[in-house]
Amino acid sequence: MTSGMRIVSLLPSTTEIVCALGLEDALVGITHECDYPASIGAKPRLTASRISHETMTSKEIDHAVRSQLADLDGHGSIYDLDEAKLRELNPDLILTQELCDVCAVSYKTVQQAARMFEASVRVVSLEPNTIAEIFENIRLVGRLTDRENRADQLITGLQARLDRVRERAEQIARRPRTLMLEWLEPPFAPGHWVPEQVEIAGGDHAFGKAGQRSVTTTAEEIRAYAPEVIVLIPCGYYKEDILRQLPSARLPEGWKDLPAVRSGQVWALDATSYFSRPGPRVVDGVEILARILHPEIFGPPEESQAVRAP
Repeated sequence: MTSGMRIVSLLPSTTEIVCALGLEDALVGITHECDYPASIGAKPRLTASRISHETMTSKEIDHAVRSQLADLDGHGSIYDLDEAKLRELNPDLILTQELCDVCAVSYKTVQQAARMFEASVRVVSLEPNTIAEIFENIRLVGRLTDRENRADQLITGLQARLDRVRERAEQIARRPRTLMLEWLEPPFAPGHWVPEQVEIAGGDHAFGKAGQRSVTTTAEEIRAYAPEVIVLIPCGYYKEDILRQLPSARLPEGWKDLPAVRSGQVWALDATSYFSRPGPRVVDGVEILARILHPEIFGPPEESQAVRAP
């Protein structure tokens, strides 16, 4: 790494990647959502959300997000960036993304802020859609920070863990129909790397499109799929958030008659940790899913990993 390099991460996932590469000391600024590893807690926070997950229902959050993003002819944002603090931190490298306006402060806002620096600052957008692209992002951050060997070692270890799960899952004769819900109200079908996670873990991943955006789905589509396992992973939520939201959420019509609900196979997982963020812990998500789908092979999940939803 270049001596004295200063890195700002405007994504929780890139914060995790930077730290996994042993660069925590070079990390001078993070987002309000960055919470892993715990040792970054005292780092300066550069963003704030205009929407409260703690006080709003799933439906209210969806409406607020759509309204904010529709402002200013489609150039609205649900996040604020502290540009004064960003200039004060004077980074050499800013890691951000253009993929999703719901996930982070807009790329356009970051670029405009970077132009105000007297010295040149490199703004790099990371936009993975698949697990392979997540690994490529890790490799890219390694190149940008002279940690290529460390990145290669990290990727090799992550890939080995995926291969172990996949090899055991390949022996499974029947894959349960698995519904991963990325939002509660309205319900969202999974996209990006989540269908891959299901497939590797030994589930049927037909309800969702790997490498593509998550999209709203309908009660009719869910009933037609007749999921045998439902995993609740609303974007940005932890298990506790999901369980708090469930009593007030208007779930799709016919929910109680779904095979997964009748058999008690509805699970709440830390979406934020293992599914929403394209970082190293997506591999943990695969391993947890394998425990839910095939406890007879992988052992049951621990309560810290997944809980059955009432």
